[in-house]
Amino acid sequence: MRYSVSHITTLKYAQAVSMAQFNVRLKPAPWNGQVVSDYKLTLDPSPSQVVEGQGGYHVNEARFALREVTSQVQIESRFTVEVEPLPFFVEDAAGPGLAELRERAMKKPDLSDLAPASYIFASPIAQPQHEIARWAGSLLNEAMPVMEAGRALMSAIHGEFTFDADATETDTPPIEAFNRRHGVCQDFSHIMIIAARAHGIPAAYVSGYLRTLPPPGQERLVGADAMHAWVNLWCGEELGWVGFDPTNDKLADTDHIFLGMGRDYSDVAPLDGRFRGAGTQAMYASVDVAPLD
Repeated sequence: MRYSVSHITTLKYAQAVSMAQFNVRLKPAPWNGQVVSDYKLTLDPSPSQVVEGQGGYHVNEARFALREVTSQVQIESRFTVEVEPLPFFVEDAAGPGLAELRERAMKKPDLSDLAPASYIFASPIAQPQHEIARWAGSLLNEAMPVMEAGRALMSAIHGEFTFDADATETDTPPIEAFNRRHGVCQDFSHIMIIAARAHGIPAAYVSGYLRTLPPPGQERLVGADAMHAWVNLWCGEELGWVGFDPTNDKLADTDHIFLGMGRDYSDVAPLDGRFRGAGTQAMYASVDVAPLD
């Protein structure tokens, strides 16, 4: 599948600000089965310099500062991407059992941004939670193959939790969404990450997009009108990282477009920064993922 992706973010300030600094993470990082072309980042007002590089984990980051007085900033990201189907063997794969997987991950001599060791332990948002660990323990066992464990967690979240855009905010702790059994893709992904890590499964937060309109005869995926999030689980050397989407109860495939991967949302947030001024800030985002085939 080939897509044209457009993401426009507008920031409006109640009072003009004299200085603003931004970190933008909207350029897709390299990912197997995905080829990106024609990437363009447009900024208005235009800064004097944009510094691009890799973020702390597997994510691209552009940094810039505005030093003139402004009351509105617009950030536009556009690119074309081709997404290949999952390899035929992944759907039916099992992977190692959880006890073996944990041992492999801990012994793997690799500390790169895609190494499983980076995604085993607690992170700023995905902190250990006894309630989530106990809930996951009722679904998993040490001998269970990792792919089966991933599907069990994904399906349980999809079945027990209600997608509700009004239930949480960006900074709502995962345990609150877990207790309410309501939330959005960000909440569901953090809950699944905490559950997986509690049982030794390396788990990462993925930021990306969903196809906006479904193919004929298929239902529209939940979360397709904005940025989306899902979970990558490290399933051993043979399978590597596999995407599990608990919001839609399906493996990440040609409907999913990968942007970046980190320990949790804080590593891959599409935009963050700071400004100098006394007023408040409002943010508006528009996302469109249009098939080209």
